[in-house]
Amino acid sequence: MGKKDKKKKEEKKGKGIEKTAEKTEKKAKLKAKKELAAKGEDDIESMVKAIEEEERKRQEVKEVVVGPPSHRSNFSMTAHSDNPEIVFFGGEFYNGQKTTMFNDLLVFNLKRSEWTQIKSPAGPPPRSSHQACIVSQAGGQLWVFGGEFTSPSESQFYHYKDLWVFHFASKRWEKVTATGGPSARSGHRMVVFKKYLIVFGGFHDNLRDCKYFNDLYSFDLEERKWAKLVTVGSEPSPRSACQMFSAEDGRVVVYGGYCKEKVKKVEKGVTHIDMFLLSPDKHDDTGIKWRWQTVKQVGERPTMRTGLCNAVGRDGKVFMFGGVMDKQSEEDDDEESDEDSDDEDGNFFNEMYSVNVEGERATWHLVTLTGRKEIGEKGEKGEKKRRRKEKGDGEAMEDDNVDQLEDLALEDTGPTTVTVESGAFTVSSTVGEAEKGAKGDTLAELKEKDCFVPSARFGSQMVFKGGSLYLFGGIIESGEKDITLKDFYSLDTNKIDSWNVIIESDQVMEWLGETDDDDDDDEEGDDEDEDDESGMDTD
Repeated sequence: MGKKDKKKKEEKKGKGIEKTAEKTEKKAKLKAKKELAAKGEDDIESMVKAIEEEERKRQEVKEVVVGPPSHRSNFSMTAHSDNPEIVFFGGEFYNGQKTTMFNDLLVFNLKRSEWTQIKSPAGPPPRSSHQACIVSQAGGQLWVFGGEFTSPSESQFYHYKDLWVFHFASKRWEKVTATGGPSARSGHRMVVFKKYLIVFGGFHDNLRDCKYFNDLYSFDLEERKWAKLVTVGSEPSPRSACQMFSAEDGRVVVYGGYCKEKVKKVEKGVTHIDMFLLSPDKHDDTGIKWRWQTVKQVGERPTMRTGLCNAVGRDGKVFMFGGVMDKQSEEDDDEESDEDSDDEDGNFFNEMYSVNVEGERATWHLVTLTGRKEIGEKGEKGEKKRRRKEKGDGEAMEDDNVDQLEDLALEDTGPTTVTVESGAFTVSSTVGEAEKGAKGDTLAELKEKDCFVPSARFGSQMVFKGGSLYLFGGIIESGEKDITLKDFYSLDTNKIDSWNVIIESDQVMEWLGETDDDDDDDEEGDDEDEDDESGMDTD
């Protein structure tokens, strides 16, 4: 009897905890509703429904020639499989006070260098951090899954689990209804494998807790059915923002990623640098069973970072650009330093790497641009040497001394900070060893070679089309400022000489949020108030 009574008490206690949790959640929702009303915002689900209703009201398809996309990050950028076009969808922009979400569908024609916006009835609501893939079937289709919607005040987040397809033949959107798919998420990855869409990872954040995923799903493009895949082997840990692409032999590769883990009750970010191969089980006819394998990585590997973008080129070569790595405090266990680290600038990168995966081995290379000019006797230094030969010994010695001083000024003595003022922003970036190419190219040598590289960034997108890489947008942080970009570049992978500018970087946008200067002013104001209260003369 004693055991039964104890069991009943435990069940009663459990029900009591559930009721308390329900009451707490109800109170929290009411409180949140009042706070949102004060901000002039509806609850996030009502906002998304209202936007979708507005989309349904549009009756006809319109194609309009427009200017380039506005500043944005975490959008999708996909190369059309059959046409000389790059397709952009969605993204987000934050100006320090308000977040703007996008659901515009833009097409860049590579031959005409022309932007077109396709306005189609009943399209998906705005989103960022979603995934998009293009397939050739039925005249070309753009498939979009998941992502997130952020309220203007950034106080609410909504994660999608919807699947959409845009038909290029009819230029119309279709919302696909299919059960058994992945849960709502963003930051996941999706690739095409034969007749399937493969979805991996991602995260869901409801402001109370954040969950990361490592589950795996396939969507049959012919049968229009979701299936949760069963895997064996050493699998990746839960993560978002990883790099996922197809290897030359058709297998799927997963590299890196990011997640948050609690260490001693403190939430810390974890950046992954591991790599895995995913392939279907050869003995399985259902398409449900798949196998994970770890990959050995060799060569010139990138340092730890997240937020890269990738593009699959020719001959199994995959390119990766950019990324960011938060500056780590010396004392990782210090709770205070972890909180403060969110306010520090991260290390931003503008390096590009290539990787080839063959078998269970991945070989990395740091991509070094050759430049449009040769260094040596044909370059600037060669021209100076030629002039010295034509001069007398005295003038030649004087020129030699000047050149030696110039060389000393350009010599790398360690990383230095370069500050560039542009419009309302002052952007600082570290220049030094990290800016050197595989052959030891300094910034001065890149300039001498007539070689241009886009600025460091994360949250951008890159695609491969017609032998060239195309890179657009992203974010770079400067103190409290998030500078969202809208620049556009191309690089001929047959030459690898220099990035070409399609749309120049302006790095000019109105920042309405707080800055480090504002914090300093507040501190000074507090000091003045203290002086006033103490009776000291502040005039």
